[in-house]
Amino acid sequence: MPTADDKEIFEEQIAYYQARAGEYDNWLLRKGSYDHGPESNEKFFSEVNEVREQIRRFNPTGNVLEFACGTGWGTELLVEYADHVTAVDSSEEVLALNRIKVRSDKVHYAQSDIFQWQTKKTFDVIFFSFWLSHVPPGRFTEFWDKVQSALKPGGRVIFADSLASRSLAAKNHSLFQKDECISLRYLDDGREFQIIKIFYEPEELSARLSEIGWHVSVKRTETHFLYGIGEMS
Repeated sequence: MPTADDKEIFEEQIAYYQARAGEYDNWLLRKGSYDHGPESNEKFFSEVNEVREQIRRFNPTGNVLEFACGTGWGTELLVEYADHVTAVDSSEEVLALNRIKVRSDKVHYAQSDIFQWQTKKTFDVIFFSFWLSHVPPGRFTEFWDKVQSALKPGGRVIFADSLASRSLAAKNHSLFQKDECISLRYLDDGREFQIIKIFYEPEELSARLSEIGWHVSVKRTETHFLYGIGEMS
């Protein structure tokens, strides 16, 4: 049975997000298979705004790095505060949509597998949303080492991700179809993909980060999201 650390699963995940680019914003807009009805959608939007407000309070100023920038959900908020944003994603398809949505000369885009991406720059802030849950378990520390190496001394980190809420996913998605780390996902055209998806609980995640030298406060909204703010200990 494949595991979430298998190269094939990680590559299939990249292919999924490339293929899903044109559908991705349906998740945020609660359209199509993500429409769970007015009451559920209203709660979702309320919690999205709660996370956005936390980012605003965090005040991500200076030189900002965004991992897994996607179609621009976070990027368009970051450019309100940052002097410059470096936005990295493995999918050129979503980067193209991000450029159209954000339209800011503050942003430099880089198409790369995040684990392969390298830079000599360091950043005041590193941000990533809905990415940590897709990091293979065996590469968790590797990813955070990459974050550390890209941060300036005294730099800050902020991230957001999903809780295991049935109403968060599309109606045709599985939260735990394969095992606790691998989910099945379907595109509107019926194509099936396996992806890595790990649903952390705030206390568990904060403790795990503490073990590898990070001081991160991880909190949650009522139903859908968690978010973390911190720095190296």
